[in-house]
Amino acid sequence: QVHLVESGGGLVQAGGSLRLSCATSGRIFSRTTMGWFRQAPGKGREFVAAIIWNGGEDAYGDSVKGRFTISRDNAEASVYLQMNNLKPEDTGVYYCAARGPYFSILATSQNEYRYWGQGTQVTVSS
Repeated sequence: QVHLVESGGGLVQAGGSLRLSCATSGRIFSRTTMGWFRQAPGKGREFVAAIIWNGGEDAYGDSVKGRFTISRDNAEASVYLQMNNLKPEDTGVYYCAARGPYFSILATSQNEYRYWGQGTQVTVSS
């Protein structure tokens, strides 16, 4: 069974920080690029960050560069998103995604990711 579970979302004041976690199962984590996307109400999914299988390369959406950091722990089969200096426009549902086994190049389009979690809500107040 393929299973991705996000956690760590919540309500935070502008300027604050949150750390999201994504725990994976189903033998899809190793050798795969992992990503984070977000979706604001009434909007499509937006690319946030991605990281390759060994953590050696990563990528970020323009709106979060310099504020968010993606990382992974292969021993724990988990990926993380550290979000600093949060802004109200960061509000949305954040989704963890996996490209699939051995798909290990960076990707920024949601169509390039096969497996998705259910999402965790992040709300940034003014």
